[in-house]
Amino acid sequence: MAGCPLFYAPSASNAFPASPPRNGPRPQENSLLDLALKTNNKCTSRLVRLPGQVRHGCCGGRIHSPRTASNYVDDDIHSLLQILPHDLRENILCDSNRAQLLEVTLDLGRLPQACYLGDSEKRDLRKKEVSMEELEYAQNALGEFGGNNRTGIAGTLHRVSAIRNKNGRVVGLTCRLGRPVREIIELTRDLLEYGKSILFLGRPGVGKTTAIRGISHVLSDELLKRVIIVDTSNEIGGDGDIPHPAIGGARRLQVPDPCMKHKVMIEAVENHMPEVIIVDEIGTEAEVHACHTIAQRGVMLIGSAHGKKLENIIKNPILSDLILNY
Repeated sequence: MAGCPLFYAPSASNAFPASPPRNGPRPQENSLLDLALKTNNKCTSRLVRLPGQVRHGCCGGRIHSPRTASNYVDDDIHSLLQILPHDLRENILCDSNRAQLLEVTLDLGRLPQACYLGDSEKRDLRKKEVSMEELEYAQNALGEFGGNNRTGIAGTLHRVSAIRNKNGRVVGLTCRLGRPVREIIELTRDLLEYGKSILFLGRPGVGKTTAIRGISHVLSDELLKRVIIVDTSNEIGGDGDIPHPAIGGARRLQVPDPCMKHKVMIEAVENHMPEVIIVDEIGTEAEVHACHTIAQRGVMLIGSAHGKKLENIIKNPILSDLILNY
């Protein structure tokens, strides 16, 4: 039966406000992160650009620059460096741009590389290829990987993802540095004035999880809402049993296996009486159905999905139910 959509959005051809923000230009169609907000009998759509400058129409066209070293809270980079070979640690620590470090990739038989903010090309960290012994050292330091080949470092927001060969042996690692960002919290505070469910859209790496993390902090500590985070890979709240302080007073339910995420979402509603549920990377039919179940019970939902713009979600046969009639 058709009803009110969870996240209401206009057609792709009408995805922008009728007039530009008061103090800034209209966002462009190549913005990296789309935001759809459901309001009563009215749809408001805003485009947010991450990384780099952020233009947000509903806050008077203010421009933020979240991805600068001065805006980062302590990122505990040393915890991530401990799993790397000794010479790579020294090279990174001696690099004047280490505050801009995004990720380090280790692939068997290839040169280790690092990716930095504002740099379109990866940089080689040394002239010697990665060995199996170095990959095994990192694995031993990290422990077991989850069913989605991801793991983390307790007490931090860092994430490590594995690449396996056909026999299941790890032959590559992507070590991604996780940082809470002060300016993101300021941006999300403006978004929350709507008091409605929020869906972030964007390709991987543009800052969806960072924005969601900032929202959880504002909702729980400043707006005093009962917030539950459904954390699939511990990306939002960090690894370990004690959540990272970046999520504020929000509570966190860890997901033992990615295929169980929709069940944990329903468990959060039924067992913990939340006012807000936060879930990252909505991607399956079961998760979309769980989102509607949550909304029908009067709970605010903050979620994210992969897609460059609203049109991508509308044309996706699974995710389209997030913003179209259900």
